[in-house]
Amino acid sequence: MRTSLLPRQARAPDATLALDATSRATIEPRLGIRPPLKWAGGKRWQVPFVRDLWRGHEDRRLVEPFCGGLAITLSLLPKRAIVNDVNPHLMNFYRWVKRGLVTRLPMDYDEDRYYRHRDRFNGLLQRGKETSREAASLFYYLNRTGYNGLCRFNSSGEFNVPFGRYTTVNYTRDFSSYRPVVAGWQFTCGDFTKIALRPGDFIYADPPYDVEFTHYSKDGFTWDDQLRAAEWLSRHQGPVVLSNQATPRIVKLYKSLGFALRYLQAPRLISCNGDRTPAKEVLALKNF
Repeated sequence: MRTSLLPRQARAPDATLALDATSRATIEPRLGIRPPLKWAGGKRWQVPFVRDLWRGHEDRRLVEPFCGGLAITLSLLPKRAIVNDVNPHLMNFYRWVKRGLVTRLPMDYDEDRYYRHRDRFNGLLQRGKETSREAASLFYYLNRTGYNGLCRFNSSGEFNVPFGRYTTVNYTRDFSSYRPVVAGWQFTCGDFTKIALRPGDFIYADPPYDVEFTHYSKDGFTWDDQLRAAEWLSRHQGPVVLSNQATPRIVKLYKSLGFALRYLQAPRLISCNGDRTPAKEVLALKNF
């Protein structure tokens, strides 16, 4: 071999959403819209904290420079947003979702199919078809079926996440109900410093954490990138929420740049090597 129960449904403002979770965006009253992707290190658990900070700023444009699984923006449901990430395959999927993606790709929880689809996806990348509908559909399938929601590429730019270990996997084929939700959102791909910010933008930034695993994209995310991100955000004139693991050097950096810090206990463990200590995370705030 190569190596739930939901709360009662509710209607979100300005969104036409059905109740069938297998083919439509699903609303959960306290958490907003369920993201379409699994995402390692996803921030859905932070929604109650960030929503309190967002209250009173709903008329601002929301900017998420490291959008990942999109949990925060799909929970806050801004009318206007810039959603950015350096991962082009992730952003290709979101752009197709904005266009009302409907996929006919064969999808089931099968190891042989998974590796065939992974080979097909990498073949599309090699042939320059990474922005196609098929590439978006394959990326979704690989994300839902691969190990632990990881998004990992090797030095050659090939997706190399192994088959996941699940009991069952639910797949969505029709993403059209997301379309009215994201209609006013701009999806961009590139370095965060290229985002055309406005002084009044509300920023929620969740860069790759200051941990050993940093190969979220082909080029990784280094300590120098952590410095660049923190300094860039510290210069913004509008409200900023910056999330990271509360390592000593992260705490020192954010304090030195004038952020106010709030500490949270994350619903995950420090590592899988026997250390059962809950992870400590920080929300760094500015201009509130």
